[in-house]
Amino acid sequence: MKTFLMAFLFVLNLHAIEWKSYEEAKAIQKQNNKLIMLDVIRTNCRYCENMERDVFSDGAMGAWIEERFIPVKLNLDTDTLPLGLKVSFTPSFFFIDKHDVIVKKIPGAWNIEDFQSMTKELK
Repeated sequence: MKTFLMAFLFVLNLHAIEWKSYEEAKAIQKQNNKLIMLDVIRTNCRYCENMERDVFSDGAMGAWIEERFIPVKLNLDTDTLPLGLKVSFTPSFFFIDKHDVIVKKIPGAWNIEDFQSMTKELK
C-alpha cells in the first residue's frame, strides 16, 4: 500500500497544467461551462516565472486548477489579448465566463495557498 501511495504521489507531481489557446478554451467552455483562467505574462517577468515554478508546476495544484478552470496563458510580448483586455502588471489573471464576462481579476504573483484561497469560490 505504501508503494502504491508513493507511486500515486509521484505521478500526481508530474501533472503539469495543460495550457490551452484562447480559441481552444472557448470551444471547450461551450461544452462544460467552466470559467477560463487567463494567465497574462511577459517574457522574462520574474514574478511570472515564480508563479510557474512555485504554483503551476505543482502537480496537485495543476490538477486543482484544471478541475475548476480552463487554463490559458498569453504573453503580452507575442500574443493579442482578447476582449479588449488591458494589463499593466504581470502576471495578471482573468476569470472569464461563457458570456465573455470577467468575473474576477487577480493581479500579481501568489503562493499556492493564497491563489487557491482567492479562486476557490469561483465556478
